[in-house]
Amino acid sequence: MIIEKVITNLDALGQDEIKRRHMEKVYLESAHLVKRIQRVKTDHGRELGIRLTEPRDLEAGDVLYMDDQNMIVIDVLSDDLLIIRPRSINEMGNIAHQLGNRHLPAQFEGDEMLVQYDYLVEELLEELRIPFTREERKVKQAFRHIGHSHE
Repeated sequence: MIIEKVITNLDALGQDEIKRRHMEKVYLESAHLVKRIQRVKTDHGRELGIRLTEPRDLEAGDVLYMDDQNMIVIDVLSDDLLIIRPRSINEMGNIAHQLGNRHLPAQFEGDEMLVQYDYLVEELLEELRIPFTREERKVKQAFRHIGHSHE
């Protein structure tokens, strides 16, 4: 089966719509969410080709296939993350500036800043005494580098 478009996302479906269908999952590393062409396998062993015709990244919860009885959904494997919890706008500005200079992609959930684990960032956070934890956590979207050059 070749998948050329995402039908919807689980967030847009009601619980009744989800519960009445058997769900197969495709587990992807977060880095693979940006790949528009890839070969994957569901948790039931079904092989799929993904060849998205629209320029968009995959997200956790994306529905690749759905009929009256079944659906195939994207799920994301956990990443090794640093969860940064600045106590003030000063700490947030400081660490955001430091990580921005390293071109390190970040995501935000509530008051938390999420970055992929890096021992140098961990040492920096300890040195700056900014609260953080290291956790295995699923992210909904890929960590994406923003194209930029210093000219």
